[in-house]
Amino acid sequence: MDRQLLVRKFDKQAKKYKKRQENGHANKFRQRIFHEAKGKVLEVAIGSGLNFPFYSRDIELTGLDFSHEMLKAAQNAAKDYPFKTTLIQEDVETVEFNENSFDTIVSSASLCAYQEPVTVLNSFQKWCKPEGKILMMEHGISTNKLLAGMQKSLDPLALKVVGCHQNRDISDIVKRSDLTLVREERYLAGYLYLIWAKS
Repeated sequence: MDRQLLVRKFDKQAKKYKKRQENGHANKFRQRIFHEAKGKVLEVAIGSGLNFPFYSRDIELTGLDFSHEMLKAAQNAAKDYPFKTTLIQEDVETVEFNENSFDTIVSSASLCAYQEPVTVLNSFQKWCKPEGKILMMEHGISTNKLLAGMQKSLDPLALKVVGCHQNRDISDIVKRSDLTLVREERYLAGYLYLIWAKS
């Protein structure tokens, strides 16, 4: 999908993401993994700041998103939290950071939208310090055959309407990358992936 078209799709969704913060059914899963973020944290595809409530007070957050509207919502949300936040409007697939720049890298429901998700994870490996953590909460192909079949059939429509794939095997993407998988947990019929990895 054309990147500018994808950006416009996420710009339009910014208000919906704000509503998700208020009634987020995924909050218990965010809490389970993202409270582990420490030190200098990079959150890619930060959206409207849905993960802010789960971060420690003493982190230093860099938030990245290609959507101007998402970043506006995140900037507004950041006022309610004590940690220092720097927001950057860039595409994670083209942005450059120095090697070993971050203690933690956070990715939340973003692997669905990348053209080259393995390449993105390889960038995480370079940007994260050797002793650091990569924390991911992603959606992908279910372990339930019926649901997985529906995801595969609906994938072209979902990509067209909201700009993200429904049928990606997140486990396989991580295994094909340069990351070292530490732990994986699956929830909601295997549709939701929590992944702890390192560089």
